[in-house]
Amino acid sequence: MKILVCISHVPDTTSKINFVDDATAFDKNGVQFIINPNDEFGLTRAIWFQQKYQAEVTVITVGDASCEPTLRKCLAIGANKAIRIDLNPTDGFQVAQQLSAHCKEEKYDLIIAGRESIDYNGAMVPGMLSAMMRYNFVTNCVELEIEGNTAKASREIDGGIESVSCQLPLVIGAQKGLVEEKDLIIPNMRGIMQARQKSLTVQPPVESQIKSSISKFEKPAPKGAVKMVEPDQIDQLIDLLHNEAKVI
Repeated sequence: MKILVCISHVPDTTSKINFVDDATAFDKNGVQFIINPNDEFGLTRAIWFQQKYQAEVTVITVGDASCEPTLRKCLAIGANKAIRIDLNPTDGFQVAQQLSAHCKEEKYDLIIAGRESIDYNGAMVPGMLSAMMRYNFVTNCVELEIEGNTAKASREIDGGIESVSCQLPLVIGAQKGLVEEKDLIIPNMRGIMQARQKSLTVQPPVESQIKSSISKFEKPAPKGAVKMVEPDQIDQLIDLLHNEAKVI
């Protein structure tokens, strides 16, 4: 079984976010980047399939050379090889086109992508990739088992969990629940040393289209000062909630 795990190189949520070029571009200076958490849940599940079925696990990203440390971490976690498509993408459609061009050459049985990345939260790439490949698609996936050529999956829906069954090939949008945070693999020294010997291939991009562009970034308005109310001043608290906060 051949598995492809799509990896996004995203800012750590603890990083301070700023913008440059008149708030039209993200400022990467001083920002720590990590594997997109939803992608890491998917990668961990792929490694389980590797151990159970001797599946070949490839990780891929669309990005510049700054993404390579993240791919090396994926190799240290256990992926067999890594691919970087050498393009600084503009939108999700362009990413999906680049991925689909590669997938049409390699014919993967299972493609795992995070349901969304934590930087732009677009939640578009897995669905567009499945449409371009004409593969079955399950997003918000919290459980996945493979038996022969059949996949059994569960996904979150409003108010519950939906269980589905379909044939491979399949694209899934992974999230927490596919594995739990306690199950994530922390690279050990042996894995880190082995990662240095594994293949990291850089591929040129194919011709692609851009369907959207960023006009401007805006930060949320700063939170106002906290007003302290004495425990016995219930009338004052009600007045503040009604006239200032306007929540009652």
